[in-house]
Amino acid sequence: MPKTRKSPSPTVKKSRAAGVHPTTEEIALRAYHIYLERRGAPGNPLEDWTRAERELLEKPSKPRGKLGPKLVAA
Repeated sequence: MPKTRKSPSPTVKKSRAAGVHPTTEEIALRAYHIYLERRGAPGNPLEDWTRAERELLEKPSKPRGKLGPKLVAA
């Protein structure tokens, strides 16, 4: 019996709008900023987390990678 080749399935790149989630670090940082915005007043960490995740999902995608060069004051 002859062997048949299976063609590989095409890969599809997804943008953030297509369902790519922000990283845990990005969500944690945004949740921390939300905490700081209310000046450390008591709140609900779960609500901060879900708000941060929602905001990041709604925000247009930015390319991830290295940050720009750090500027050092002379």
